[in-house]
Amino acid sequence: MALDTPYRAIFCDLVTDTTLDILPLRDVSFEDYIGRAGSLSGTVPIPDRTIAERAHKIKPGRTTVYLERGGDLWWGGIVWTTNLQSSDRGVVTLGIQASTFDSYAGRRRIRTDEFETRFLQPTDQFVIARSLWSQLSKGLAGSKIDVGDETEDSGVLRTASWRHGDETVYQEALDQLGAQDNGFEYQILVYRDPDDGARIRQLRLGSPKIRTGATDMLFDRPGAILSYSLPDDATRGGTVALARGASANSNAGTESRPTVSDPATPTNPLPDLWPQLDLSSDHNDVSDKDTLNSLAQAAVDQEAGHVQIPEISIRLGGIVPPALLGRTARIRITDEWHPTGLDARYRIVGVKVRPAERGRPDTAELALEEA
Repeated sequence: MALDTPYRAIFCDLVTDTTLDILPLRDVSFEDYIGRAGSLSGTVPIPDRTIAERAHKIKPGRTTVYLERGGDLWWGGIVWTTNLQSSDRGVVTLGIQASTFDSYAGRRRIRTDEFETRFLQPTDQFVIARSLWSQLSKGLAGSKIDVGDETEDSGVLRTASWRHGDETVYQEALDQLGAQDNGFEYQILVYRDPDDGARIRQLRLGSPKIRTGATDMLFDRPGAILSYSLPDDATRGGTVALARGASANSNAGTESRPTVSDPATPTNPLPDLWPQLDLSSDHNDVSDKDTLNSLAQAAVDQEAGHVQIPEISIRLGGIVPPALLGRTARIRITDEWHPTGLDARYRIVGVKVRPAERGRPDTAELALEEA
């Protein structure tokens, strides 16, 4: 990261969140998404022994990195890999790869009896999600995930069970729970406490979607939009979905067959005539047919017919806030393809930022879905 960059890279201990150092980070890019972990990559230059000794504190799996811009935290996550390199000219650098805090759920497995019987009775899905996050972050001490308002609910009741010994990954349990019909989305939001400036890592839940802000953000082309892409992919969509799960057979003497959902078709019929296109998903920890029906319904509703994930590239400025995920963007484009003008509303579901460096402007690529 160049010396005149608006970003600061703050390295901290993962367990305690104690600041270790603030180091330069070059060739950096970072991204965040709703529905999957975001990533960060960059390079710490090692010009002398002093910087080398400071960079020795960066330990994969034990160190976090935050990017701060104008006093706001724009990104935070865990350093999972480093790569120490020396060029043929003797230039030493330390490359780092990090992922957002929700990636921690992918490195933890359910090894407790707590979730085997606790949610056998219908329970709000937000309560189950917060319980999973509370359990998996217990060992993080000062870096523990704040699960937010425990009185907030989604109004959707679920049953769930995960047994000690099945080695279920927490991320798989959360994704399975949220992927059902009328499910939810989750994200780990990082920000500074407005009172004391402390770094906060907070679980953010939204059912069925995470939404941020009461007003639309307006982007025009010509104008703030530098470039755009509007892919339309029928290979990822479908019109009939099945979800396949584990066998419900407990008799070892008979053949075990997977439990299969009923065929699911879009809740809102497609406006045009479509051929049958099949969607299928596997859920090895689920044997309850009602749950599989819910998963199949959610899949075909989300990917009915075709999948469109438009992207726009914008120049970052003072009017663009750090909390972009979940915001509604109004996109207005006038060009050869849209001679009468496109005017549509989308929800921002992904952000990829490339900070200004060596004459390159500070830009962001926004992944969108229909609002």
